[in-house]
Amino acid sequence: MSPETRKNVLIAATYAGVLFVGLLLGQSFVDEESKNSSGILPSVLVDKSGKLQRLIQVVNDRYVDVVGVDTLQDFAIKQVLSHLDPHSTYMPPNLAKAMGEELNGSFDGIGLEYYRLRDTLMITSLTSNGPAEKAGVKIGDKLIGVDDKPISGVNMKEQEVAARVRGKRGSTVNLWVNRNGIDLTEPIKVTRDKIVVSSVDAAYIIDTAIAYIKIKRFGAQTASDFRKNLNRMKQYGVDKLIVDLRENGGGYLRAATALASEFFKEKKLLVYTQGAHESRTEYYSKGDGVFEEGKLAILIDERSASASEIVAGAVQDLDRGTVVGRRSFGKGLVQDQYDFDDGSAVNLTIARYYTPSGRSIQKSYKDGLEKYFNEINRRYVSGELTQEENKSSLDSTLLKGMLYHTSAGRPIYGGGGIMPDIYVPIDTLGANSFYKKVLKANLINDYVYSNLVSTVPDFSIDHFLTHYSLPKHTYGHFVELARRKEIEFNNKEAEIARQLIELDMKALIARFFFGSEAYFKIKNESDHMLARTIETLKR
Repeated sequence: MSPETRKNVLIAATYAGVLFVGLLLGQSFVDEESKNSSGILPSVLVDKSGKLQRLIQVVNDRYVDVVGVDTLQDFAIKQVLSHLDPHSTYMPPNLAKAMGEELNGSFDGIGLEYYRLRDTLMITSLTSNGPAEKAGVKIGDKLIGVDDKPISGVNMKEQEVAARVRGKRGSTVNLWVNRNGIDLTEPIKVTRDKIVVSSVDAAYIIDTAIAYIKIKRFGAQTASDFRKNLNRMKQYGVDKLIVDLRENGGGYLRAATALASEFFKEKKLLVYTQGAHESRTEYYSKGDGVFEEGKLAILIDERSASASEIVAGAVQDLDRGTVVGRRSFGKGLVQDQYDFDDGSAVNLTIARYYTPSGRSIQKSYKDGLEKYFNEINRRYVSGELTQEENKSSLDSTLLKGMLYHTSAGRPIYGGGGIMPDIYVPIDTLGANSFYKKVLKANLINDYVYSNLVSTVPDFSIDHFLTHYSLPKHTYGHFVELARRKEIEFNNKEAEIARQLIELDMKALIARFFFGSEAYFKIKNESDHMLARTIETLKR
């Protein structure tokens, strides 16, 4: 296609997409909000004259090159949304479906997870009492075929594998499996069913009377999952709680307010939302919380966003507990999802979140503070700044934002995101260039799944956590593998990263044999942020 033709196509795409967005979004707003669509999007997008509809038809029928209307629409929608905010996004049908399943916490499938190892899919996890486990699939099996289609050695894309494995509840799928190096002569027949996935990655008593709960997302079942796990631990006298929201990118607003409500007595303002076309809506605690009393700490980092920030902001503003970690992401925009007939959807920003004190969680779209925080952190870790100098630098930066106060009068800062009460800088010990290179190359996972999980352990999880050691010469073999993969490093770099890489290996082995909670128990042993939090709660 010539540059001029391409230009014309893009122009046509823009006009077609404006029409598409205006008509479909406008109708969706009418259906779901009973509002006039022109009150949300500019009236020109409604296309009252019909000109844009006519243009789509003309382009489709008469244009010099074949231009798919779907392609025009997808391109134009993305172009329109790109001029709004970073969080108003278009999702094609497969992504919209996957996101919905993840947040709803359930889907129709067979209940297994796999890792691609040299173009073979190795089963690394099974849903307890799920369809695959019931049918006889075992962790460590290698999936080589689905029904009559080979999937090993053919470079099949992840989406295609998932599409073949998942299906309507009650339908069956035949899995061809290699077990212990031998292809089974008959397929394993699995009947698909509803798979429920918990929002909680780990929940255990981490120290005397201190419960630890790691939440990975805010979905429809998050508050229920949380309550169930905490009630189980409260039977053992737990009166202190750590909620780990690090790397939790958010989810449903209602899930965030439901979780936050667990920490407060009734009628406490948790968050409110407001936008140009959305009147102020306030969300309050219900008063039946499972942890209304007791010491509470919330862990956040730069990847904690949206719903995670709602919970952390409420706990901080209302002086309910201590927020520990690093400044959160700063995603304080409310999205509503508008679905199209083909299964695709638009997440459109309709309002902003505000914490109880009135702070906007949303950082500037062109936030220069992030680089500044990272530089302060780098200088502190390298020893260029003392702890007091580090705190002073952070305070002076935060004062550039708006000053607010908690319910007890403590000063807190706006400017986007949640700045923790206790700032814990990134621990760069061991996380050097060698470590980052082997992570990027998936070398730790490859090595573990190829060499360290072939024999099922004959001991308990508790024995593993306290007594297991990697086989002798493991790290030396791993370093040699890195050399064969042509990863550039020197011996000093490899030795500095050794402790962290061996910890990752042990954690992966624990997850393979004992599940995600065992993984976090191993990782948490050397977590300096968690150690600081435990120390704070014990005071």
